[in-house]
Amino acid sequence: MATSPATAPQASPAHLKRALGAWDLTLLCVVAIANLNVVPVIAANGPTTVWLWAVALALFFLPQGIGVIELSHRVPGEGGLYLWAKEMFGDFHGFLCGWCYWTTNMFYIPTLLFYMAGILAYSGGEKLAENRVFFFLITIGLLWIVTFANIRGLGVGKWVNNAGGIGTLIAAGLLIALAAASIFRNGINLPAASFAIEKIDWPIISVFGVICFGLVGLELGPVMGDEIRDPARDVPKGIFRGGVISGLVYVGCTLALLLAVPQSEVKVVQGVLQAVDKMTAVLKVNWILAPLAVMMAASIAGCTSAWLSGSARIIFVSGIDRYLPRALGRVHPKYATPHVALIAISLLSSILVTMSFIGASVHEAYLTLLDLAVVLQMMSYLYLYASLARVAFGPTAGAGFYGKARIRFASVAGLAATTLGMIVAFVPSRQIDSIWRFELKMVATCVIFLALGAGLFYYYSRRRPAETAVPALNTL
Repeated sequence: MATSPATAPQASPAHLKRALGAWDLTLLCVVAIANLNVVPVIAANGPTTVWLWAVALALFFLPQGIGVIELSHRVPGEGGLYLWAKEMFGDFHGFLCGWCYWTTNMFYIPTLLFYMAGILAYSGGEKLAENRVFFFLITIGLLWIVTFANIRGLGVGKWVNNAGGIGTLIAAGLLIALAAASIFRNGINLPAASFAIEKIDWPIISVFGVICFGLVGLELGPVMGDEIRDPARDVPKGIFRGGVISGLVYVGCTLALLLAVPQSEVKVVQGVLQAVDKMTAVLKVNWILAPLAVMMAASIAGCTSAWLSGSARIIFVSGIDRYLPRALGRVHPKYATPHVALIAISLLSSILVTMSFIGASVHEAYLTLLDLAVVLQMMSYLYLYASLARVAFGPTAGAGFYGKARIRFASVAGLAATTLGMIVAFVPSRQIDSIWRFELKMVATCVIFLALGAGLFYYYSRRRPAETAVPALNTL
C-alpha cells in the first residue's frame, strides 16, 4: 500500500460523537440504497431489465459488499472511500475519489427531492406535474430543511435516516403486497415472452448504469467510521443485513411496477404512485394511496439526509487534510457536526438545480441529473474496486476479513461492472427529448468538474507544506 509522503495527519480541534450502532447502519444502508425513485426509470425500459438487475446484483452489488467490509476492516476511520484510495494510491487519487463521490451527490440529492415534489404534484394533475416553478421551489426548500436538521447533529439526523429506512420498507412492502393481490385477483398480465432478450437494445442497456447507481451505498456507513460505536462488529452486520434487504426491495418493486403499469405509460418521476393508484382502484382500496405517499416522503427525506451527511463527511475530511478550504474542516461548537461542509454542499446543489432547469422539461432535467450522478459515482467506485484489487493481488491478500479468492473475484467483477455502468450512462434513454443537449450537458459537466477537482488539489497542495499541523482527530 502506498501512502504519499506528503500525507499530513488528519486533524480537527473538535470531537465527533460515536452515535451509530449495527441497526442504525442497517437502516442507513436500506434508506441509502433502496431508493424507490429510480425504480420507474428502470421499469420504463421493460421486463428485460430484470436480467440487468440479476447481472448487477451478482457482479456489482455482491463485490461492493465484499470490498466495503474488507477495506473498512483494513483501513478504518472517517472518510471511507476517500481514505481507502488515499492509502492505496496516494493523496491525489484519494482526493479525486472523494471529489467524485461528494460531487455525485450534488446531482443526486436534487433528484431525490424532485421525486418528493413529484409525490406532492401527483394529486395536482398533469399541470402541476410539469410545473417547473413548483418543482424548483419544493426541491430547494426541502434541501435546506434537511440540511439544518443535519447541522443539529447525527444523533438527531440518524432518526431521520432510520425513519426513512422504515418508510422505505413499508412503502415497498405495500407496493409488492398490492401486486400480489392483483395477481391473485386478475392473474399475471406479463407474458413470459416479454422477458426474452431478442437483440441488443442500447437504450435498454443504458439503464444498467442507473441500476448500478441504485445499488451504491454500502460504503456510506464506513464514510462515518469515526461515528460508529463499534466499527469492527457493527459494519459487517449492518452491510450484510442492509444489502440483502435492499436487493429484495429493488427486484420486488420493479416487478410490481411492471405488473401494474404498461411499459409505455410509466412516468419516470411519479411512477410508483401511478402504479399504486391503478392497483388500489382495481382492488377498491384507494385509501392506501395517502398513507403510502407519507411513507414515501419519509423514505426520501431519510435518503436525502443519509447522502447529504455522508457527502459532507468527505469534504469535511478533505478540509482537515487541507486539500479544500480549511473552513470545510470546521466542527460546530455546539452540535459537533461539520456544519460548514453541510452548508457548502447544499449551496452547490441549489445552484445545480437552478442550472438543470435551463431549457429542459421536468423529466429531462431529472434524467440528466441522474445520469450525471451515475458517471461521477462510477468513477469513485472504480477507485473502490482498484483499491480492493491492490489488496487482492498484493502480498497481504487473505490476511484481512476475507480470503484471497473472494476478494479477487470482487475486485475483477466490480471493476468490469463499474466500467460498463459508467460508459452506458452516456447513452440517452428513450425519455430524453433532445439527444444533443443531453450529451453536451453530460460531457461538459463531467470535464468541468474533474478539471475543477484537479485544479483545487494542486492549488491547495502547493499551500499545504506551509500549513501548521493541528491535533489529531478525536472521537467520543
